[in-house]
Amino acid sequence: MVARFAGDHAAGSDRWCVALSGGPDSLALTAAAAEVLPTTALIVDHGLQPGSASVATTARDQALALGCVAAEVLRVDVGTTGGPEAAARSARYRALEAARGGAPVLLAHTLDDQAETVLLGLGRGSGARSIAGMKPYDPPWCRPLLGVRRDLTHLVCAELGLSAWQDPHNSDRRFTRVRLRGEVLPLLEDVLGGGVAEALARTATALREDTDTLDGMAADALSGIVEVGDVPTTSIAPLPTAALAPLPDAVRRRVIRGWLLAGGAVGLTDVQLRAVDALVTAWRGQGGVAVPGAAPRMRLFAGRRKDMLVLYREAV
Repeated sequence: MVARFAGDHAAGSDRWCVALSGGPDSLALTAAAAEVLPTTALIVDHGLQPGSASVATTARDQALALGCVAAEVLRVDVGTTGGPEAAARSARYRALEAARGGAPVLLAHTLDDQAETVLLGLGRGSGARSIAGMKPYDPPWCRPLLGVRRDLTHLVCAELGLSAWQDPHNSDRRFTRVRLRGEVLPLLEDVLGGGVAEALARTATALREDTDTLDGMAADALSGIVEVGDVPTTSIAPLPTAALAPLPDAVRRRVIRGWLLAGGAVGLTDVQLRAVDALVTAWRGQGGVAVPGAAPRMRLFAGRRKDMLVLYREAV
C-alpha cells in the first residue's frame, strides 16, 4: 500500500520523511516507508509527559534499526492556544514543516482516525468541509494508511517484533477523541450492525470530492472579482457585493472564506461565514463581523462599505 501510494503521489521524490511517535501506527508506517524510499524519521518530543525524552530516544533507535537513513528528535514548546490537543498539534506540524527539508512527510493516520475526525466534524456542525475528513495527499502531508484499520498496524508491529509505545493520553477520557474511540464508535458499531468506521470514511471521501470541486469553482470566481479600491491600508482588497450576490450559495460562501483566509483569518466557523455572507445577501445596515486571526494582538472585522465587503485589521 505504501509503495502504491509512492507511485501515485511521490513519483518525483527521491526521499521522504515519516512522523514517528513510537506508537504502533507510526512504527508500522516507518517500517513500510523505509522499504520504499530513503526515509528520515522525525520524532516530535512535546515534553508533556514524564519520560518523553526516553520515548523519543527509543523511537529514534527503532527507526534506524528499521532502515531509516536518519532519525531526528524534535523538541517543541507547546503553547495553550485552542486547548491542549490543538496546541500540541500546531507545535508538532510547525516542527515537522521546519525539519522536512523540502521532502514529503508521511503521517500515520488510519481509517479509524478518519472516522473519529468525521464524528468530531459532525459534532462541531461546521459544514461539509469539517466532515470531509483528512486528505490522503495534501502536500507536503501524506497519509498512505487512511484506508487501513488500526488493528492491522498492531499486527504488523507484532509480526516484526516491534515494541510500540502506548501513549497514556490515548486512554485518558478527558480527551474527546478518546471517548469517541472507546465509547461512541463501539456503540454505533453495535447499534448499526458494524461497518460504521468504513462508512464514515467513505462519507468523508465523497464529501471531499464534492468540496474540492466547489472550492475550485470558488477559487476561479474569487480571482475574477477581487478589486483594489480606495480603502484604508489596514484592509485587504475588497469584494464587490454585486459580483458576489449572483453566485450559488455554496460557491459564494467559499469565495468569502478564501478571501477571509487570504486576509489572515483562521479557524473560521460556519456561523461566522454565514454572518459575513449576510452582509451580501441580507444587508440591512448591520455592523461588521469579528473573525479570528492568526496574527497576535490583532483582530479582524469583515464589514460592508457601500457596495463592497471590506476586511479590516485592528490592533488590540
